[in-house]
Amino acid sequence: MTFNPRLGCSSISFRHLGLPAALATMAGLGFTELDLGALPGVCDHVPYRLDEQAVAGVARAVAASGLAVRSINADIGDLNRPLDARERDERARHLDTLLSLAGQTGAQALVLPCGGLSHEPVRSLAQDLDLVAAELASAAEKAAASGIGLWTESLHFYRLCWNTGIARQLTDRLAGTAVGVVMDFSHIAASGGDAEQFIDLFHSRVAHVHLRDAVPGNINLSIGNGQVDFAAGLKALANKGYTGCFSLELETRDITDAERPAATARAAGYISDLI
Repeated sequence: MTFNPRLGCSSISFRHLGLPAALATMAGLGFTELDLGALPGVCDHVPYRLDEQAVAGVARAVAASGLAVRSINADIGDLNRPLDARERDERARHLDTLLSLAGQTGAQALVLPCGGLSHEPVRSLAQDLDLVAAELASAAEKAAASGIGLWTESLHFYRLCWNTGIARQLTDRLAGTAVGVVMDFSHIAASGGDAEQFIDLFHSRVAHVHLRDAVPGNINLSIGNGQVDFAAGLKALANKGYTGCFSLELETRDITDAERPAATARAAGYISDLI
């Protein structure tokens, strides 16, 4: 099956499989590129405790699949939490290893979160956002030195920046940096937000787009089972001049694992017709 070449698939969509099987499934469906999941508690296709031996193993698996890597969706800890010297050294080491993985897999970018997995700030919201922005900007400088982009999912329903208003505050703090924004339709819908408003606000910084359906409070729905108007949202992106790529991130809980390949193919065909 042939899909729009701008549409890839996140390995998170097949997180129940080991990495080689997930890659083979995506390639078998007809995808040519992927987002590689490296999120502890969500997808362990990339080990959180990452060393160069693990990096080499993941890189070999990706190379064997024939798939190109658009981005690595990773986590180096809560960016709104102040660190002591030992913790800072550990975070720097983890970032360096992820950038090594990005280089060895040919990934265009590394994606980091917009804060911890809580809506509550560690200190004040303003202080936490200042720290998240500083950490992202520093990581972007380090990534750029390796020829790799640095993106953040600036609105994530489960994290500090969980709605459009807070995402706007973070993005304002990123002015003048090279940090790109990943737009995720499901997180916007789950937060009660509006995708077209998000596009109006952030289109100049959108570097990549994740696709999954949602209703307020629930991000884990297959495309077509939620309230997201993908036709309107994709048209709004096109009207703003977006020429980047998209990824199906189908961490859904309304189908069985056995149904995932067929559901992914249906979603890919539907979205391909809209891009």
